[in-house]
Amino acid sequence: MKEQTFNLVATCASGLEALVGKELRDLGIECQVENGRARFKGDLTTIATANLWLRTADRIKIVVGEFDAYTFDELFEKVKALPWEDLLPLDAEFPVSGKSIKSKLYSVPDCQAITKKAIVDRLRLYYHRPAHVPLAETGALFPVEVALLKDHVMVTLDTTGPSLFKRGYRLEKGGAPLKENLAAALVMLTNWRKDRPFVDPVCGSGTICIEAALIGHNIAPGFNREFLCETWDWVDATIFEKVRTDADNAADYDIKLDISGYDINGKMIEIAKANAEEIGLGDSITFKQQAVKDFTTDKEYGVIVANPPYGERLGETETVQRLYKEMGTVLRPLKTWSKYILTSDLQFESFYGAKATKKRKLYNGALRTDLFQYWGTRPPRVKEEVE
Repeated sequence: MKEQTFNLVATCASGLEALVGKELRDLGIECQVENGRARFKGDLTTIATANLWLRTADRIKIVVGEFDAYTFDELFEKVKALPWEDLLPLDAEFPVSGKSIKSKLYSVPDCQAITKKAIVDRLRLYYHRPAHVPLAETGALFPVEVALLKDHVMVTLDTTGPSLFKRGYRLEKGGAPLKENLAAALVMLTNWRKDRPFVDPVCGSGTICIEAALIGHNIAPGFNREFLCETWDWVDATIFEKVRTDADNAADYDIKLDISGYDINGKMIEIAKANAEEIGLGDSITFKQQAVKDFTTDKEYGVIVANPPYGERLGETETVQRLYKEMGTVLRPLKTWSKYILTSDLQFESFYGAKATKKRKLYNGALRTDLFQYWGTRPPRVKEEVE
């Protein structure tokens, strides 16, 4: 297949769009940020780079086509008019998922079925297959989505496969795990620099600490996994090989990081250690069993990131509120440390005992949460010696 430029989107959770946009620009990829996604253009190298490097996105999708549709006939004809033969081989397996918001064509199953039929008709015509013989769909997987929003249709093809948050290092998880891309976002929303201490006092299975270590070492988050589009016959394997080699060369494995994770549950600490070992970062993070109330440090100008229990389950409220008070007692005196605490409890500040410097709305899955930010004092500027 000849090299071509694709219209692409990186999808993400609500509230993370600006971070995804910044990540793309840092990779040298121009983009426009919209609700739930960032749009950009690029070739197969761009697709490989975005899949391998984006820490806060969910998926990288090819936009096959966009148009307005108010009737099912219009949807059928406009999907059929798209150049599916450029993307789907004759034996492609192409399930169609769908969603429809505030659109005249509100029946998602009908939209999916019509989209599927339109693609089948287009491929039959191109590959000269009779109408009475079904397409085999025994080949590689090409997941298609038809998404309608206010009668505007976007038809996409997923290049990623399992979501980008599935880094491949989580052997086990706790009861309410934080997705890896949200954990990475929490680290990236702080003022942490790799030469400063980093602490998660309620680390659970270690995800926030591991994501901080990946960032600190400049390790591509997708280096430990493969992507769906690598199974497509028109994707040159050497492209992904080169992007992975370049990523490996960009990593700084020698830098010494000061990252610590604590949890009251010893079993969770063992899981955290195993997860860190799985991705080769066992020596970069110190995990230790310890309750929040016992946390002390003589270090300065560090960053604390915590995703404590929210008290969403029945009977947990008092325990969680006691934990928030303990966090306040222990963390408030650390004036040079910046603290970032994610919870769905809007009363958090009153239990913690201090008003946040800033709050940011984020979604942990479908749950609306706030990131309560307490900024520490800045380190003194080092005066340059005058010769």
